[in-house]
Amino acid sequence: MTRRQKKLGIDDDQKLQALFDKRISQEVNGDALGEEFKGYVFKIMRGCDKQGFPIKQGVLTLGRVHLLLHKGIPCFRGYGRRNGECKSKSVRVCIVSQDLSVLNLVIVKKGDNDLPRLTDTE
Repeated sequence: MTRRQKKLGIDDDQKLQALFDKRISQEVNGDALGEEFKGYVFKIMRGCDKQGFPIKQGVLTLGRVHLLLHKGIPCFRGYGRRNGECKSKSVRVCIVSQDLSVLNLVIVKKGDNDLPRLTDTE
């Protein structure tokens, strides 16, 4: 594991169709994202919508919702809060759609060829 990251921009809607209607923690075949990802398997970890609201696992309604969150729960930092103090935060559903601007993927299985500055060990 190299702990490296790489920012990729995919503008082709046909490639992004493979990610739509998937949920957080589901695995996605990399062949649909492009020829360079052939054989790779990715896991969806996090993401944000176009306004910057994070995706929260376990939220299955449409659009955004307001949840009462406390320290220790993902999507809420809780700095400067007393123990047990909660706050209402807006979060996005955990289903991938065209409203997302950022999606974080983790490599689960390495594919046929190396990705430059990501999987090659120099």
